Amino acid sequence: MSLLIETERLRFRPYKEKDLPFLISLCSDPQVMRYIGKVKTPEETEEMLQKWLNAQKGGMGICLAIDRKSGEKVGHSGVIEQIVDGRIEAEIGYWLLPKYWGKGLGTEMAAAFRDYAFETLKLQRLISIIQPGNKASIKVARKIGMEKEKETVFRMTLVHIYAIKR
Repeated sequence: MSLLIETERLRFRPYKEKDLPFLISLCSDPQVMRYIGKVKTPEETEEMLQKWLNAQKGGMGICLAIDRKSGEKVGHSGVIEQIVDGRIEAEIGYWLLPKYWGKGLGTEMAAAFRDYAFETLKLQRLISIIQPGNKASIKVARKIGMEKEKETVFRMTLVHIYAIKR
């Protein structure tokens, strides 16, 4: 995947093996992982990164988000396949380091990948899988035009599915 997406403040590129230390910093942070899953060990994170690297195809995958001014890695976003209630769905995901929360970057990331998914990948529908208590992610989903579609259980956790159609 040779994807390069840019927004006003961010640029995105596919993850590489050399990004493992940054991904470990995200996955070992209890604040970041609160609504995503359990904090991961470095070994679990390395295994996850390998899966992501192998899953990058057809423009889908998780991309590193880099601040355009400072060059600092701030989080990641992308469009990935998920199986929800037995159906293959395209999900927009977005994670940020806590020091970047509340600055509108989550919305900027999600909007960029919404547009990319509809315009470049020609997808007809996108979802976000959000735990009910994750008010910040719900706010992002709504800001990019998603609406709550249903509640369901995903990976043994009650979640809300937010969706948008092209």
